[in-house]
Amino acid sequence: MWNFFNDKSKNEKTSISLDMNNIPKHIGIIMDGNGRWAKERNLPRSMGHKAGVETIRDIVKECDKIGVKYLTLYAFSTENWKRPKDEVNALMKLLVQYLRKEIEELHSNNVIVNSIGDTSKLPEICQQELKDAYEKTKNNTGLTLNLALNYGGRDEIIRAVKLLYNDIKDGKVNEDDIDENMISNYLYTSHMPDPDLIIRPSGEKRLSNFLIWQCAYAEFWYSDIKWPDFNKDYLHKAIYDYQNRDRRFGGVK
Repeated sequence: MWNFFNDKSKNEKTSISLDMNNIPKHIGIIMDGNGRWAKERNLPRSMGHKAGVETIRDIVKECDKIGVKYLTLYAFSTENWKRPKDEVNALMKLLVQYLRKEIEELHSNNVIVNSIGDTSKLPEICQQELKDAYEKTKNNTGLTLNLALNYGGRDEIIRAVKLLYNDIKDGKVNEDDIDENMISNYLYTSHMPDPDLIIRPSGEKRLSNFLIWQCAYAEFWYSDIKWPDFNKDYLHKAIYDYQNRDRRFGGVK
């Protein structure tokens, strides 16, 4: 499959070829830069978030098209509650609008809509829309779209430890049974493979508490492009770079 990546900094297109037999099974994206994108255009931050939703639509479609099995989008972190109340409310409204507008098309494209994180802290309308979306799509067999909402990697690990402790206390688990696989089974992503590729636009180069257990052997791809300007060409470039890395998982080839 031939694609063209548009390098805006050089105003030229570079031909790349994706190996369709080596598409990452699981991609995680830290959707960053909405606010700065809006500020550069003298727009309110809410307009940046709205533009970011349009990017979500395009990237979900492309991931589904090229055969990605799991796409996890970092939509709202446990730390994002610190943002101004108006901005938080706007993000919650955008979530509801996105689900209501997109659910039929997602369902028709065989996409499963899932959420990870402590969604019990979200507004009731958000919880209901997430529940309805999952119930409608849970029997689909295509791409699984994970929306990470009120999600934090440390919070997830604390939750897993508590669940494991309760099972030990109840005699369901013995100390000698505890290993990496068991701990993984207590995470939100227990039924999924760990991410192969983590993408973060906007120029920042950190995980920001995203899938910190699961990312042990993920490949990372960073770009200065802000999320509203991220498109399928950048997605292809990230996957192309992933395919050209030597993944040894601590061993020697």
